[in-house]
Amino acid sequence: MPFTHAVFDLDETLYPTSIGLMQDVARKITDWLQRHLGLGPEDAAHLREVYIHRYGTTLAGLLAEHREKVDVEDYLAYVHDVPVEVYLRPDPALRAMLTGIPLRRVVFTNSSAEHAVRVLNALGIADLFERVVDIRTLDFIHKPRQEAYEHLLALLGVPGTACILIDDRVVNLQPAKAMGMTTVLVNGLPQDGVDFAVGSVLEVGPLIQRLLAREESKRP
Repeated sequence: MPFTHAVFDLDETLYPTSIGLMQDVARKITDWLQRHLGLGPEDAAHLREVYIHRYGTTLAGLLAEHREKVDVEDYLAYVHDVPVEVYLRPDPALRAMLTGIPLRRVVFTNSSAEHAVRVLNALGIADLFERVVDIRTLDFIHKPRQEAYEHLLALLGVPGTACILIDDRVVNLQPAKAMGMTTVLVNGLPQDGVDFAVGSVLEVGPLIQRLLAREESKRP
């Protein structure tokens, strides 16, 4: 099936890691763990790293091991209460790149829709995406769990082969690759589960154009 969708991760994919936004979110997560689990700063930071390694996200770890102590909506609101607009500005180059992709554009994120919309608005690109598939849409099943990708494809109504997934984490690309998606790693090196690696999200547009041209050349 021809490519129909370009599926983008949100944080540290559509903008550089060096911006520092997610470091601020990480601090909020550590603070939430301190407040709600009665941990000191070092233990909270360590637990966050353990949960990310073991479960993929801190929230997934909390739901697995401390479900009775977790108000999910409170957690999402608290950790994403960061000054997005201080970190991000409208990005004309990013907007031009996305506009040039002749596919349906979707955001696929483990964060909340509210956070995603704030980020997209701050970057000046919210109108370029037809939908945000967030952690609530996924029934709190997060990347890199296979069920999250299955849910995504069901929502889009297409097979994996119709999608190009762009993410900054290899672990989030590997399940997509296994389901037939074409995978693009931003700010990384080629490795298992990664079809293509680019140094900047701005390189994604030209890459997709090449993929579409290659696809066209194979048609009878």
